[in-house]
Amino acid sequence: MLVLVGLPGSGKTTVGRQLARRLRLPFVDSDHAIERRLGCSVREYFEREGEDRFRDLESEVLDDLSLNHHGVLSTGGGSVLRPINRERLRERGKVFYLRSSPEEVFRRLRYDQNRPLLQVADPQARLRDLYEKRDPLYRETAHVVIETGRPTVSALVSIIMGQLDEPAPLQPSTPTN
Repeated sequence: MLVLVGLPGSGKTTVGRQLARRLRLPFVDSDHAIERRLGCSVREYFEREGEDRFRDLESEVLDDLSLNHHGVLSTGGGSVLRPINRERLRERGKVFYLRSSPEEVFRRLRYDQNRPLLQVADPQARLRDLYEKRDPLYRETAHVVIETGRPTVSALVSIIMGQLDEPAPLQPSTPTN
């Protein structure tokens, strides 16, 4: 299983879909799997039940997917917050961290109303805070760190595919340009 982690808006779903298509593997987005299970959007559930309840459900879904999905898995931006999720993802798949700066993500998401953690007065400051807290967790989880910077989606997919023949290193690699 190939797993993509990173900040909300780092391209996990877009890159994951194209990667799965090129490899002729099934693709699943953990947030979409959660929404199918709930029958409502992540945002609605998050607002109604709170982050803790959402993270409980997210852990259940990630456990199931990491055991039973044999393809490409795109995770939610906060999937690495719980140690058990980091451990399971790293042990059960080859994890790629799509590393995007908070500024890049803000440019991509500034008009997106479906990101519950970004519905705040200063979303750019929120993204900087998320990055500061989560970057070490993404790095801990990942076998490979890929800078999303300027490459196109197809270039990012090619970079990932180039890493597939190499065995997973014990520690996350240095950023790839």
